[in-house]
Amino acid sequence: MKKHLYLVIALSAGLLMACQQKTEKSIMTVLGPVPASEMGLCLSHEHVLVDFIGADSTGYHRWDKLEVVQKVLPYLKEIQGHEVTTFMECTPAFLGRDPWLLENLSRQTGLHLLTNTGYYGAHDNRFVPEHFFRLSAEEVSELWVGEFEDGIEGSGVRPGFIKIAVDGRDTLSDIHHKIITAAALTQKQTGMVIASHTGPDAPAFAQLAVLQRHDIDPSCFIWVHAQGGSLEGNIKAAKMGCWISLDNVNLKRTPGSEYDVQWYAERIIDLKAAGCLHRILISHDAGWFKPEEPGGGEFRGFTGIFTELLPALQSRGFSGKDLELLLIENPRSAFSLREPV
Repeated sequence: MKKHLYLVIALSAGLLMACQQKTEKSIMTVLGPVPASEMGLCLSHEHVLVDFIGADSTGYHRWDKLEVVQKVLPYLKEIQGHEVTTFMECTPAFLGRDPWLLENLSRQTGLHLLTNTGYYGAHDNRFVPEHFFRLSAEEVSELWVGEFEDGIEGSGVRPGFIKIAVDGRDTLSDIHHKIITAAALTQKQTGMVIASHTGPDAPAFAQLAVLQRHDIDPSCFIWVHAQGGSLEGNIKAAKMGCWISLDNVNLKRTPGSEYDVQWYAERIIDLKAAGCLHRILISHDAGWFKPEEPGGGEFRGFTGIFTELLPALQSRGFSGKDLELLLIENPRSAFSLREPV
């Protein structure tokens, strides 16, 4: 009888553990899936390399991977000194995305690096590949879902989020409507969050309307460069469940100018006062190696949040728990893979 009881307990424990493992959320890094609980402190919008030559001319021939690694590695090790463990690399395809390079950097540093799928439609579609224009949104989505399921270009590296971009106009062009529609279809099939270079209020809410028509919750959308929107727009989107990404903290901005460190501190303080702190992401949008410049050009590091912004927030009464929410809990919630629909 006692033996039977032990067996029941053991089976129950095993089933409980299996259920916990099944329901535990994960992220997709360049080295494969990782439990979201292991993300730790996160920078949610940064760049290793960006190539602005255009979709018709870019390619891996434009940079030497070893040179890039030598340039970038010290900056990644520097943020590890600030206890960063996860780093979202937001360079899209046809703008300098390199899965092999990111895999190398992840192995050398131990950082969880995430790359993306999707196309960048801002700047009048200069970085959108030619094949996009003859495909339907459904066909574009098939390409992006294929990268998630099979890896990027034979590298075996899978994207961890969808990165798109639209122009900051009041209405979406037909091309940009197709981009957000393809992203919506991809999100439903893969569970990846959509991070969209957006800026002002109008294109943010236009994209959210498209997502809602596809029955996608606003929590699956990151309003990238939301500092370009109004405080009222940020609050409205946050209360809908959208992620508000304030992501160009740049110490080179003249103190007292728009978007300097104090500007970011004030925007975050105002959003907290509105009850929206749990919807905010912060990052630098920094880097990056430039293939067109000797030695990759000037590289902007990823430490301003830790050396300037966090102290500014602490001086205004932000607690350690508030900062954990901004840099640990919010990114974990935003980038964890959802269940595909």
